[in-house]
Amino acid sequence: MSHQSKNSNQLGALIREIVFGMEDGMVSTLGSISGIAVGSQDKFVVLLSGIVIIAVESISMGIGSYLSNRSKLEVEMRMIKEEKRAIEKYLPREKKELEEFYLADGWPPELARKMADAAAQDKKLMLKEMSYRELALVPDKEGRPLLNAAAMYFSYIAGGIVPLLAYFFLPVMTALPVSIITTLIGLFGIGIFVAHYTKLSRWKSGLRIMLVGGLAFVIGLIVGEIFNKFY
Repeated sequence: MSHQSKNSNQLGALIREIVFGMEDGMVSTLGSISGIAVGSQDKFVVLLSGIVIIAVESISMGIGSYLSNRSKLEVEMRMIKEEKRAIEKYLPREKKELEEFYLADGWPPELARKMADAAAQDKKLMLKEMSYRELALVPDKEGRPLLNAAAMYFSYIAGGIVPLLAYFFLPVMTALPVSIITTLIGLFGIGIFVAHYTKLSRWKSGLRIMLVGGLAFVIGLIVGEIFNKFY
C-alpha cells in the first residue's frame, strides 16, 4: 500500500471519529437537557445535568472508540498472520486460490495464471494479494486506536458544549429555543464538513444530518412534557 493511500485511510478513520463524536455530543446532550429543561425549568439542574452528561459520555465514547478500534485491529492482524502461515505451508494451494480470485474478477485465464505465478515468487506480494482478495484486508496498514479515541473524546465534548452554552447566559425557557436552533445549525455545519470530503451536495448532506439529529430533541421534549404533566 502506498504512503498516500495509508494517509488517506488514516484521515478517513479520523474524520469518522470526529464527525461521530461531534454529532453524538450535540444530539445526546440536546435531547437530554431539553427534556430536563422542560421538566424542571431549573437552570442549575440543567447545567449540572449537561456537564455530567458531557463528562461521562465523552469518556465512555473515547474508551469505546479505543477498545473497538483496538479489537478490530487485533482481529485483522490475527487473520493476516494466519494467511501468512497458510502461504508458507501451502503455497501451491494458495496460488491456485489467487488465480481463481483473478478469474472471478474477469481477468483472462492466461493472464490470471501468470499474475498468480508472479505473486507467488514474492511472499510479501502474495500475502498482500491474498489478504486483500480473500480477507478484504491490507497487511501493512497502520491503525491508530489512541488517536481515534482522543478525536472521539474531544469532539464529543466540543459537540456537547454547543446545546449547553445558551443555558449559561440565558433563563431556562429562553435558552431552550436558542439551544435547539444553535444545535441544528451545528448539525448542518457537520453535514457541510462531511460534504467537503464526500463531494456530495452540501445542502443535502447538511439537511440530512440536521433532520436526523433533530429527532433527538423532539423525543427529549416529549419526555420532559410527560414528566412535567404527571409530576
